Amino acid sequence: MNVKTALILLLLALATVFALVCVLLTRPRAPGACPQQPPEEEEEEEAADGGRSLVFADLTPEELAQVVRYLRGSLRVPLADASHANPSDNFIASVDLQLPAKAEALRRFLDAGGARPPREALAVLYFGGQAEPNITEYVVGPLPTPTYHRDVTVQKYGGKVPYHRRHVTGVEYVAINALIQRELKKAPRFLAACCASDGTDLAIIITEPGGFRSGDRRTWFVLFHGVPGSGFFILPVGLEVLVDHSELEVSLWRLLKVFYNGHYFSSTTDLEDAFASHALEVVRVEKPQGDEALGSMRPRRPPGPPGPLQFEPQGPRYSVRDNRVAFQGWSIAFGMNPNTGPRLFDIRYRGERIIYELSLQEALALYGSNCPGGMSTRYLDGSFGIGKFAYELVRGIDCPYAATYMDRHYLAESDVPRTNQNSLCIFEHDSAVPLRRHFSDTHSLYYGGLQKNVLVIRAISTLINYDYVWDFMFYSNGAVEVRVHATGYISSSFFHGQGVNYGNKVGPHTLGTLHLHHIHYKVDLDIDGRLNSLEFHDMGYELVRDPWSLQNTLERPFLRRERLERENQAAFPLNAPLPRYLTFTGPKPNRWGHPRSYRVQVVSFPGEHLPTSSSMERAISWGRYAVAVTRRKEEEPSSTSVYNQNDPWTPTVAFADFIDNETITNEDLVAWISVGFLHIPHAEDIPNTVTVGNGVGFFLRPYNYFDKDPSVSSPDSVYFSSEAEAEACETSPPACLPAAACAPRLPPFRYGGFRNI
Repeated sequence: MNVKTALILLLLALATVFALVCVLLTRPRAPGACPQQPPEEEEEEEAADGGRSLVFADLTPEELAQVVRYLRGSLRVPLADASHANPSDNFIASVDLQLPAKAEALRRFLDAGGARPPREALAVLYFGGQAEPNITEYVVGPLPTPTYHRDVTVQKYGGKVPYHRRHVTGVEYVAINALIQRELKKAPRFLAACCASDGTDLAIIITEPGGFRSGDRRTWFVLFHGVPGSGFFILPVGLEVLVDHSELEVSLWRLLKVFYNGHYFSSTTDLEDAFASHALEVVRVEKPQGDEALGSMRPRRPPGPPGPLQFEPQGPRYSVRDNRVAFQGWSIAFGMNPNTGPRLFDIRYRGERIIYELSLQEALALYGSNCPGGMSTRYLDGSFGIGKFAYELVRGIDCPYAATYMDRHYLAESDVPRTNQNSLCIFEHDSAVPLRRHFSDTHSLYYGGLQKNVLVIRAISTLINYDYVWDFMFYSNGAVEVRVHATGYISSSFFHGQGVNYGNKVGPHTLGTLHLHHIHYKVDLDIDGRLNSLEFHDMGYELVRDPWSLQNTLERPFLRRERLERENQAAFPLNAPLPRYLTFTGPKPNRWGHPRSYRVQVVSFPGEHLPTSSSMERAISWGRYAVAVTRRKEEEPSSTSVYNQNDPWTPTVAFADFIDNETITNEDLVAWISVGFLHIPHAEDIPNTVTVGNGVGFFLRPYNYFDKDPSVSSPDSVYFSSEAEAEACETSPPACLPAAACAPRLPPFRYGGFRNI
């Protein structure tokens, strides 16, 4: 090869390299991972917190285990393992955090910065092996190494809690199911004719409460076709059985009554005899297979392209440490009660406490039907375990994919703590509507606006057939929103006779039974301190003569203001008009001379409350009121009790007794808020009830609490008065987004929610 040829090849090689470099430099870069940048404001909040939220932290698995060990070594009575205990045994039913008294928590720790109150647990024990079986509650402490326990049952309830008020345990369910299976074997020809079954593949659901008077544990159980991988709740076969399980000895339990297709029988033997003698009309209900089942949720089409994905370009703008989340001035301590579900404490905005406690109290589902199981159902879900049954959340569906997921721990019906992993999520949500905005086209041209971003704390509870989505939301204008959505499966009855008087037919043999969902919350507001008053503001019209034209009149709206002095005035009946502005007011004025206040605004469309003439109404008497405001008392920590479910006729806690006309001026006050809706199931509830239109809740909104809208200080605010300003990254945050060429760090999709059932 001569020199000339070598030079030509060298030049070609250099040209090729140059071209490749140009291509590489000019091609779009693959997005890199988004840099994490915790906001300085949240870092300052964390430094100021000093661990105060830990006073409200749920018990850890280690603490739960320590309480069990202490009780086993200190009570001097034999304790069975709760997971295998019979009703005639003594055993630990549950252990949870014992909250400190509010005055002690504030005076000693939260506000004064002194020593943290002793950490204690509340242990509930079922003493079925004593001469007088009872339920006893102990406070155990201090944690993590207990050295004392004290019986608080009499202090809380005025005496020992009768044993028949205990909830139906998992061991009891197994025994009842075995009893029903033995009885079904006495009607083989009937079962083959009605249900194409020998009974072993039928699913069974309990109804509550069982009976008509205190001491009863006589419960209807409804039978359904059990189809694996599908909701059996909407596949009734028409058969229901009444079981007496009131005796402590399981061997003494018995079947009292059988119902089928509008007829009652004394036993399954009588049912079989009626069938054999052709005295009974049998409606054959074939067991559906796979996707033919009404309750199948399997997709009907193959997966499509992914939907929109929300992510944080520079990482989460909130921070979570232990049981506390901070976000744009907000500081919230969060937790989960195994019975009553989500609970929040010491909620502060810009360093000032607004709410001491915001907690779910109860969820009632009350049904109608022309079948015995349906017509007698009044589920009080706290007795089942709203927090206990808050299972793992599914990324990208139950919560945004990139949300922060937290584990929750509990001890119930077991001596070993259990964990519901990833069962609470926290995320910032773009509501896709401005929080505020204005486009000026008069006098001067400008635009000002602010995204409606909100911090959300969420859990979802599955309570037999229904799934409840619990949301607590915090806005940059100082407002709080509490919301619940209902989804899951409807409960149903076998369609017969005049079933349409109690719902709609939604399947060949399925009656979607009408029911109401009523949810109760406790809101302990502390507006500018503990001592608050209650006011309502509303409007009226006054007829006045026109000052400039006295021969004419006009109707002028005016503002009515009234301070409510006593509890009876502040108990607003359900479905009666609420004052449009109901406010908790503090002792100090804002800059303009008005009391610093927060407004309670309810968004709800409940059904009718159970008539007060009902023998069990007092157990759910909180449902009489849309809002009731009472003086806060340590001896009135909750509006209900888990023991009310199985003895609503002599309720352990009756909320109506809280309202005794005490003064509520300049006192520590609590708002008790009911929300809910009437649900008349329809064809579109098959296979599942959707959340659209099935959400209710309330707002807590600043009302003269500030001197102006605090969201003006939000770093997300946008203002521009020219095209140049609109397109400048420095003045218009949306203009920065195209340059933020990064991809979110998404964790791999995993799900372990089936492990701990």
